[in-house]
Amino acid sequence: MIPTFGTDGVRGLANAELTPELALALGRAATRVLGTGGFVVGRDTRRSGPMLQAALAAGLASEGADVADAGVLPTPGVAHLCARRGLAGAVVSASHNPFADNGVKLFAPGGTKLAEAVEAAVSAELEQLAGRIGEDRRRPTGRAVGWIGPDAAGAAQYRAHLVGALEGRRLERLRVVLDCARGAAGGLAESVFCEAGAAVVGVLADVNDGSDVNDGSDINDGCDVNDGCDVNDGCDINDGCGSTHPEGLQQAVVAQGADLGLAFDGDADRVVAVDESGGLVDGDQMLALFAPDLGSRGQLPGEAVVVTVMANLGLRLAMAARGIAVREVAVGDRHVLAELEDQGLALGGEQSGHIVFRERATTGDGILTGLLLADLVVRRGRPLGELAGEAMTRLPQRLVNVAVGDPAGLAAAEQVWGEVASVSAQLGRSGRVVVRASGTEPLVRVMVEAPTPQEAAEVASHLVSVITRELG
Repeated sequence: MIPTFGTDGVRGLANAELTPELALALGRAATRVLGTGGFVVGRDTRRSGPMLQAALAAGLASEGADVADAGVLPTPGVAHLCARRGLAGAVVSASHNPFADNGVKLFAPGGTKLAEAVEAAVSAELEQLAGRIGEDRRRPTGRAVGWIGPDAAGAAQYRAHLVGALEGRRLERLRVVLDCARGAAGGLAESVFCEAGAAVVGVLADVNDGSDVNDGSDINDGCDVNDGCDVNDGCDINDGCGSTHPEGLQQAVVAQGADLGLAFDGDADRVVAVDESGGLVDGDQMLALFAPDLGSRGQLPGEAVVVTVMANLGLRLAMAARGIAVREVAVGDRHVLAELEDQGLALGGEQSGHIVFRERATTGDGILTGLLLADLVVRRGRPLGELAGEAMTRLPQRLVNVAVGDPAGLAAAEQVWGEVASVSAQLGRSGRVVVRASGTEPLVRVMVEAPTPQEAAEVASHLVSVITRELG
């Protein structure tokens, strides 16, 4: 079975569902659809990354495309290089998924996510190629074969782009703790914040630190490069750390007396923040901070922000109170980006921490978002916890992931949708229910907002039992 494109590229269990043979075929298919103008290819730190990146790059080159190997680099870093150079790109990563999974994200020339029609064309070409290696049309030979080589300047160019987003402003006297999820942000995020003037007082789950992320006892005390001990073997990316497990970061921020903490995911295209008291600041709260700030500086065209259906009702109410319109799209930063482009807007994002500054990036960028959040805190001269608390009041929300055999079966599950309609009617305007199939994992995601945490939990529990009974 060939893995299909989900909300963020192709994903599957590495070497079982997403095999080197499939990655090679995907590289060939991508070149046939996106052209031979050249590709920037990067990856995160998971164990299967070099294997799959090599196969993908071989497929691209076999169809005549030159490949710049950016090595370990965040997804937004690859997107930036594509935009800067006018090239297509690919990232071998499964984002926040466990290390045994992997995936391929593709960018069109210029660093934008693929339009649905283009994605469908790549998928159709992949179907034709898979299982027919060596049996199809004549391939390029001689000088027409694509070249694969290291991209020596890529990381430095991306780093300069990030620091340049501050427009000369500095983060002096700001104390920051970083959690790099043992992923693509490792080393890079620390150097960026140090260059911007921040005091990086702790680095959790960096690529090489081998630390226990839950006790905060062995975080670094400055901006020195890690010593390379306990070199990461690619088997613990996202494991108990990063944006999906920020508990260790919360403890470390308090223990170090830091002003804020930032937790990235495996490919660093998302971030969640931790305030000075250890409280979480998610994507909704960051949007509630960024939108009025940009508006006050004349940098919020259309006086609107783009969110997904999962955005907390509290964000919508906060934006309405400030005269900022909310444009709602389906889950996935691709949909956020498409709406930003179509409407000429500047800011959008997801509760998970994918924040898109359209005039600065072509995709969500965790390091960029973290830098701009730190800059906002410095400019305001007040603690992040106070700022986030004033920006919006969260409605109690319950999020539950339900493991199912076939998430696609949700669409036809009449009993499930009947219950969703029933509880939605009971909540009325005081709450919301969103049930959707995951585009990246065998899960159905349930989100309930209600006047009280207990009511949200009860409604979510009821829906989980119905989904489990109907879909297994």
